[in-house]
Order: sequence, then structure tokens, then C-alpha cells
Amino acid sequence: MKVHHAKFSVGQLVVHKLFNYRGVIFDVDPVFQGSEEWYVKVALSCPPKDKPWYKVLVHNAFHESYVAERNLIPDSSIESINHPLIEYFFKRYQSGNYIPSQRNN
Repeated sequence: MKVHHAKFSVGQLVVHKLFNYRGVIFDVDPVFQGSEEWYVKVALSCPPKDKPWYKVLVHNAFHESYVAERNLIPDSSIESINHPLIEYFFKRYQSGNYIPSQRNN
């Protein structure tokens, strides 16, 4: 099995290429970790399951999204993200990136 390295990292600002929303990555899965039912219902563009997927806090929203790597691009803006869970996942915003909090799972 070929290993794919993630292009994006936790704390990085991104834009969804298809839906044009901004967000910040708070978790990275090396491959798709959702259910087949979710994939068929939601991932209509059929992105590859064997490449990285990202959990994203969506700017000016209360939800998160689960996005395939091919649907994300780096956010060229340095504007911070407005989301109620920012302080849970990140301790501060610095130079266009969020610094992750130390969390115990």
C-alpha cells in the first residue's frame, strides 16, 4: 500500500475548492475514516479514500466538515477563523496559523 503524506497540517487555514468556505484544520486522517453510507450520501465527487482527509472548523459556522485533500487549497488570507470550538482545539493564532492546544484524549 502506498503511503500518502498529508499536504496540510493541524492549525492551517484552508479553503474548500468546491464550496468556497474558509476553515482551519483540527485533525488529519491518513485515509478516509467515515462510513460507506456517509461517503455515498455526502462525498458526491467521489474523492479517493486512500489519501488524507481533514476535519475542518468552518468559518462563521457552528459545524465542522470532513474534507478530502483534493478539495482543499491553502487560504491566502491571514484573517482568523470565527468558530465556537477554536479555543477548545487551539491556544492561539499566530502569523496565519493556529497553535494547537495540548489535549489529553
